[in-house]
Amino acid sequence: MSSVNDIRSSFLNYFSANGHEKVASSPLVPRNDPTLMFTNAGMVQFKNVFTGLERRDYLRATTAQKCVRAGGKHNDLDNVGYTARHHTFFEMLGNFSFGDYFKEHAIHLAWNLLTKEWGLPAAKLTATIYQDDDEAFALWKKIAGLPEDRIVRLGAKSNFWQMGDTGPCGPCTEIFYDHGEKYWGGPPGSPEEDGDRFVEIWNLVFMQFEQLPDGSRVSLPKPSVDTGSGLERVAAVMQGTNNNYEIDLFRALTGATQQAIGFDGDRANPSLRVIADHLRSMSFLIAEGVLPSNEGRGYVLRRIMRRAMRHATLLGASDPVIHKIVPTLVREMGQAYPELVRGEGMIAETVRLEEQRFLKTLSRGLQILDDATSELKQGDMLEGVTAFKLYDTYGFPLDLTQDALRNRGISVDLSGFEDAMARQRAEARKSWTGSGAAGEEKVWFAVADKVGPTEFLGYETEVAEGAVTALVRAGEIVEALGEGEEGFVVVNQTPFYGESGGQVGDTGTMAGEGVALEVLDTVRNNGVFGHKVRVRSGVVKTGTALTLIVDHDRRSAIRANHSATHLLHEALRIVLGDHVAQRGSQVSADRLRFDFVHTKPISPQEMAQVEDLANDIVLQNGPVETRLMGVEEAKESGARALFGEKYGDEVRVVSMGDPTGNAVGWSVELCGGTHVRRTGDIGLISVVGETGVAAGVRRIEALTARGARHHARTNANLVASAAEVLRVGPTEILNRIEALQETIKKTDRALSDANKKLALGAGAGAAAPADEVVAGVTFVGRVVEGIAAKDVKGLVDSEKKRIGSGVVAVVLRSEDGRGTVAVGVTADLTSRFAAGDLVKLATAALGGQGGGGRPDMAQGGGPDGSKAEAAIAAVKAGIAG
Repeated sequence: MSSVNDIRSSFLNYFSANGHEKVASSPLVPRNDPTLMFTNAGMVQFKNVFTGLERRDYLRATTAQKCVRAGGKHNDLDNVGYTARHHTFFEMLGNFSFGDYFKEHAIHLAWNLLTKEWGLPAAKLTATIYQDDDEAFALWKKIAGLPEDRIVRLGAKSNFWQMGDTGPCGPCTEIFYDHGEKYWGGPPGSPEEDGDRFVEIWNLVFMQFEQLPDGSRVSLPKPSVDTGSGLERVAAVMQGTNNNYEIDLFRALTGATQQAIGFDGDRANPSLRVIADHLRSMSFLIAEGVLPSNEGRGYVLRRIMRRAMRHATLLGASDPVIHKIVPTLVREMGQAYPELVRGEGMIAETVRLEEQRFLKTLSRGLQILDDATSELKQGDMLEGVTAFKLYDTYGFPLDLTQDALRNRGISVDLSGFEDAMARQRAEARKSWTGSGAAGEEKVWFAVADKVGPTEFLGYETEVAEGAVTALVRAGEIVEALGEGEEGFVVVNQTPFYGESGGQVGDTGTMAGEGVALEVLDTVRNNGVFGHKVRVRSGVVKTGTALTLIVDHDRRSAIRANHSATHLLHEALRIVLGDHVAQRGSQVSADRLRFDFVHTKPISPQEMAQVEDLANDIVLQNGPVETRLMGVEEAKESGARALFGEKYGDEVRVVSMGDPTGNAVGWSVELCGGTHVRRTGDIGLISVVGETGVAAGVRRIEALTARGARHHARTNANLVASAAEVLRVGPTEILNRIEALQETIKKTDRALSDANKKLALGAGAGAAAPADEVVAGVTFVGRVVEGIAAKDVKGLVDSEKKRIGSGVVAVVLRSEDGRGTVAVGVTADLTSRFAAGDLVKLATAALGGQGGGGRPDMAQGGGPDGSKAEAAIAAVKAGIAG
């Protein structure tokens, strides 16, 4: 018996030995096909190669491609567990020729592998061809020696492939395996073809035509080959069963499920098979960053998870159990898909948390449903408003309500459900307050109603394809944006982050056939991502397919700064105390700003501690992990909510650093922004500023990565330049500056003394000294220049000491034209004269108002220093009375 892993390896090695490039499976979330919810075939990643839009450095390729079919038109969800071959997740083995070999070699490679390498009996194989493909008919006879009755001609529905209404297309040929007469069914094309006896195990598509808009077809200059072989089906054949769920991989998963639940019943129980199949889908999707939610891909994932969880309860589980099976899956498939190994902890934890939520939802919802339907009988219908209440208030999905009532023959009023949904949206529209102009606020509700929320891919990729679903200009929905125009482009899925939670929106480019756009900003309104664009060339219209490319360098810088805010937040709390809480942030490409509660400035020693703690986590270079949790559950786990972030029922919890105690990380916060993969990607955190912005609120600004490095280099250059100018080593700069400052102080004091002496001695333009007697009182009046205003009182004090008894007035004429006056009265005369009264007279003469001080010393000034002599005269007049 060949195991699944052996078959996968032998397939890839066989085609590699035949000149094919081994190409890793592309992600389940397609980056190059906006029409698909999930990758559902091996050729998806090569679509642009087949159409000529992309070139690779090889002409032959082989893959084992992860596929999911659980949403949209490719939806096998409801059949899983009840048939032998339906899956939500499967692996498609493929070999591809891009204009290299064609039909003959493709058939030869397939037949040789099946019959020679794998040893399948040729007598059990049947081929189908397109009804008009005589070339393929002849090749099957020549290469495989098949008799004509085992080469079945079928119509276009079965055996002609088209990429779309126009574009590459061509005939198919398929290989079927006959499991024998013990199974009911007939060969392909017969009335019994839907039975389990004949099973398709290989499909070869020959892309040899191009379908034109007028309905005609022309031959492609370089026809290509796209093949697919379902790994699970091949494994069933090679392991002697016609049921995929009996192969070694599924037997391991169903056995682990039985053990986890304690179920000792029939291994063929459909619930066991549902759990085994759905475990693969949920685990691979979570490993790629898709998390359960109520929208888009996250909603499909949640449906898959909750369907498996409900089947676990049907087997008797009352506690979370499915997460316990994850290690078995990792052991079985981790070697081929290392993302399972890397993400095992996150996968198991995400599944466990969803199980906890679901079990609460299931218990509460089923009770309410039982009460609401207690008087209904078979053929009745549950009111839509009740189904909506279960969905909206209790988180009970509509399809789960339908599934729970199906066995009782009760349906749900879907129109009533939709009416209740519409009423809720209308209420939300009334209460919503958006950003920007009023007209632009309103238009996003119309866009959301028209196209629904945007699927955000930016946690995992910076490049994707999207189809334009709406265009907005000047607050109105428009049909097109032309060259040179600015407006907003909405696409069904995007890697661009829309501004929220303090993180700025992404910029970058969009391009499609004949059109190029510059993305200036990205905003988020009512679940819709609006890309503010300037059309560089061409015309963009609704329906246009665009390649979306985020500015990688800018996004990387933003991610580093955002992750740094989380580390700084925790470091501040540790150093300053638990009272520290965020009060706003701004995360841009060039720096980060972080506001937080604290009542006093942070000392240099405290800031050094904060920087060291945060950078210690950076140096750990540990993974940055993300989980999806209920809000209260997240807070109970220790996750910190960030100020300004609006949270729904579920939140992303971002953890960084080695955990302490029972925590899941050193820093654990609720956050919907983008972050680095590992803390080491932050590079370095450097705090460059700390200020107060409001009562009890401080702000720090910091740089990371290149910004921090450039800042450090600039400072180092400044230190080196200063050392060179001061003629000392870098470590001696501070001592040298302190010595120079002391020298300057001494020089300033000496200069000040000299200036005062010059001023009083009639130097430097001062008036000649002359003591007068006014009303029997000694009076000294001086007009001086060239000294500092602060020295005027010193001159007055010096003159008071010199004369012993009297009044002194000194007026300084400054270089800027102003006048400063000081008046001093000796102690024996303060009962007769108040210095403040006299200085007011002088101030008025200088064109000023007020002035004052003590009875023995007062100072004032005015704008007109040219009236200095008049100010002196005013003081004399005041003494004379």
